[in-house]
Amino acid sequence: MTTSRLAAGGKRVNSKAELMERQFRCLAEVAGVLSEARTIEETLTGILGILHNHCGLQHGVVNLYDPENSTLQVGAVYRENDGGGKTPSVKYQPGEGIVGRVLSSNQSIVLGRISSEPRFLDRLELYDLELPFIGVPIRDGKGKAIGVLAAQPDVPADDYLAERTEFMTAAANLLSQTVRLLVNQEEGQTIARERDELRREVRVKYGFDNMVVGHSDGMRRVFDQVRRVAKWDSTVLILGESGTGKELIANAIHYNSPRAHNHFVCLNCASLPENLLESELFGHEKGAFTNAIKQRKGRFEQADGGTLFLDEIGEISALFQAKLLRVLQEGELERVGGGQTIKVNVRIVAATNRNLEEEVEKGRFREDLYYRLNVMAIQLPPLRERLVDVPELATFLLDKVSRQQGRPLRLTDNAIRILMSHDWPGNVRQLENCLERAAVMSEEGVIDSDVIALPDHQRQGSVSTGNGSTGYSSPAPATASSVDLDNPEMDERERLIAALEQTGWVQAKAARLLNMTPRQIAYRIQTMKINVRKL
Repeated sequence: MTTSRLAAGGKRVNSKAELMERQFRCLAEVAGVLSEARTIEETLTGILGILHNHCGLQHGVVNLYDPENSTLQVGAVYRENDGGGKTPSVKYQPGEGIVGRVLSSNQSIVLGRISSEPRFLDRLELYDLELPFIGVPIRDGKGKAIGVLAAQPDVPADDYLAERTEFMTAAANLLSQTVRLLVNQEEGQTIARERDELRREVRVKYGFDNMVVGHSDGMRRVFDQVRRVAKWDSTVLILGESGTGKELIANAIHYNSPRAHNHFVCLNCASLPENLLESELFGHEKGAFTNAIKQRKGRFEQADGGTLFLDEIGEISALFQAKLLRVLQEGELERVGGGQTIKVNVRIVAATNRNLEEEVEKGRFREDLYYRLNVMAIQLPPLRERLVDVPELATFLLDKVSRQQGRPLRLTDNAIRILMSHDWPGNVRQLENCLERAAVMSEEGVIDSDVIALPDHQRQGSVSTGNGSTGYSSPAPATASSVDLDNPEMDERERLIAALEQTGWVQAKAARLLNMTPRQIAYRIQTMKINVRKL
């Protein structure tokens, strides 16, 4: 004779058939919850509520495996008194306690009475220790355990533990796919948030206030041009010596344009031979040449809707110039080895350190391509023409090195004087490398003139460091005859030039003669358009 048991709500279960019927209705309700668009916690809590209210399975818990941290995390829990409440932050290691053993063994575990199992960990402080416990694995499509569904039958010494276990296994199977989809959805939302945050960081990094440091007339002119051209799709040609920051300007144009949410793709045209350059820019079809084992999109297609930065555009051959011209004029291309015409919508930003007008006159660069590229030209001044920016630029670059090394770094006035006395043929890149080396050589983090090393042929004099070496450049001593700086017949410009002449064009010394600061001297040199002499 079968003993009758109470189901939730005070209704008796008089037979196995009645239990199966109720469980079938529960599964239908579970499927209904799974079909609704909810957050993962709402979905799981709703299913546990069905198990509690209609199936006699109380204190339901869903535990989800976190592969990144190798832990089993409580994803949802149902409490009768609060209808779910806030999910507690409880974790298990695989194999830890009964729940951890369900995950590690990938098998169901059934306890006739919790108090009889010493390995049971009641971390949730939820269970009646005199009632049974059922834990079943939630498996992925390959049969691997990705979580645990656990609940407690509401009657002691239940005759239907096997049937309830089978029912919970069926519920876990229904739950499996939805858990995977919801987890992937939340991961996708997390990735989207991280992507948006990265975009914001990039826009801040390449904002007009941070893209290039400098307040000289030449850089102010560059900033104004970038602001104006960024909002349009016009082709831009960036001109300037190596190391002046052409790629940084290209980034600033893209990330302050309406195309900022699309790709910014770069290619150094001088780094590849012509045959590989064509494949790199236009892509190729499978079998187009040896080792072309699959189809590949070129940089134009990758940048579709965004910006393509072609660095060192002056290095490409005459033959390839003709192929590039067609893409720029028509906005369409064919992959290497293919016959299909592909249309692309790409903004072109090109850069070169060559004088393209001279290259056109000498027949080394196509005139029609030059005019196609030279819609909006931005000329970056070399660092030697904006030495007034060196103190601010050096501080900015040193902050970058400081973050890399994880320690505070500081430049002394003597170090700044040495930096401002150099003509920097390698421009900003050379200055950055010089500062990084000086930071490495500075144990205390204070960079003085003795750790600033410049090439011998670029020194304007030498000062002993105390061990016989001359590790930095120093201006030559003054050779001009002494001039009365208090002469009332001299205007401010003449007085400033005279002070610079007397001090060998060392601005810090001239500042002391005139009772000024080095910054004031540098500002007056700029505003009065005084060319700093090369000694």
